Amino acid sequence: MSRLFRPGLVRASGTRLVDDDGPVRLGGVGLGNWLMPEGYMWRFGDDLASARQIEARIRHLVGPERADEFWRRFRDEFVTEDDFALIAQAGFDHVRLPINARGVITDDGGFLADGFELIDRAVRWSERHGLRILLDLHGAPGGQTGTNIDDSPNRLPELFMRQRYRDLTIALWREIAGRYRARDAVLGYDLLNEPLPEQWQHRYEAELVQFYRDLTAAIREVDDRHLLVYEGSHWATNWQPLRQRFDDNQALQFHRYWCPPEESSIGEYLAVRDELGTPIYMGEGGENTPQWIYAATRLYERHDIGWNLWTWKKLDTVTSPLSVVRPAGWEQIADPACSPTPDRAWEILRAYLEAVAARRCERRADILDAVFARPTLQLPAWAGRGSRPQPLDRLPRELWQHPFGERYADTEHPVTTLAGGDTLSFELAQPPASWRTDADVPEALEAAWDGRRFTLTARAPVRIRVLTLADTGTVGS
Repeated sequence: MSRLFRPGLVRASGTRLVDDDGPVRLGGVGLGNWLMPEGYMWRFGDDLASARQIEARIRHLVGPERADEFWRRFRDEFVTEDDFALIAQAGFDHVRLPINARGVITDDGGFLADGFELIDRAVRWSERHGLRILLDLHGAPGGQTGTNIDDSPNRLPELFMRQRYRDLTIALWREIAGRYRARDAVLGYDLLNEPLPEQWQHRYEAELVQFYRDLTAAIREVDDRHLLVYEGSHWATNWQPLRQRFDDNQALQFHRYWCPPEESSIGEYLAVRDELGTPIYMGEGGENTPQWIYAATRLYERHDIGWNLWTWKKLDTVTSPLSVVRPAGWEQIADPACSPTPDRAWEILRAYLEAVAARRCERRADILDAVFARPTLQLPAWAGRGSRPQPLDRLPRELWQHPFGERYADTEHPVTTLAGGDTLSFELAQPPASWRTDADVPEALEAAWDGRRFTLTARAPVRIRVLTLADTGTVGS
């Protein structure tokens, strides 16, 4: 029985998503690495980037029997019901679950009960904790990207090269839709993650459009209830293949990383939303500083776009809400040139498994504060909304290139100049208890709270770089 915080299926109504209570603006988090391992989440390099490469490395280190045991324990322990409880407590309303087809369907089309049991668990846990869950085919049979992220066997987008793989994918989506059509906690079906990047986006554009039509028809034969979500090509940023409607109950998805967090980065998606009259969704974004995450999330919310943070948990990270503590000796696992004894490698891998439980992870409160605009942040002036906007795309590109959450250097805080009477506003969940500015004339600034925004007004010309907020202390500059 579903115990959703809000009742009913999420569905499209014009350009908005709605449920039985009315309009819905989604705010969720991805469950990367659980059912689709990615090397960077293990602090591995390019030689160990895909799930196949990671599996081969572990098998080489400890042998097939221990490797099998490792993966059984990993899938049981990397994400548990405790994670879903924490996700709900943090304030998220949904999770996006990346699925590797290799875990749920064989090359000859047989379905794998153990793989579907993991998805079943995630759906049950979502129901118990009032969350919705978006089922995301992150790695389709044959591979839809030809890169490490889809676990493709030959580093080619063979989904679009071989009919056999398309048939398997259609069969898989029919099976998924048949299994979960009655589950209201299932937010929808995210048909293909980031298909056809780089040169492939042009070579197989027509095939992608046709395949989306084929998938839509197959799913609708067994499930006419759930939302269908379509991603653009080239890392879900190129929406040329999506400039036509595939279904009456659809949403279009884009991803945004390492770009100016302003309207210039989403203008195309807003235009398509209006042209087609369809909801849109930012399905992956993050892997950056708390300041960038704050500004990007506020951008989506200003334009009534639901969002999903990538990703919930990684090893030794400052960009996810949870950070797995790196085990001693991990470099012997991560470096392909290292050859620890099987017993030593197993000892390190067991320590990793002990560390992945949510209760043992380090919590990155600044990431959650940034996502939910809590007033415990240090925000650069460019993250605010000025009465005279200064285009962010004119600032150095390096400002947005902090994929491991590296702190900004002092030289990376460009100055925002306010004339007398100008304002600079920051959207927050609640008023800060105290604040201070890095400004040349801080006494020229006065602050006000209107219930949604913390606004600085310049009484005289002032140059400001950073606003620091706290939820304790005495208000003042």
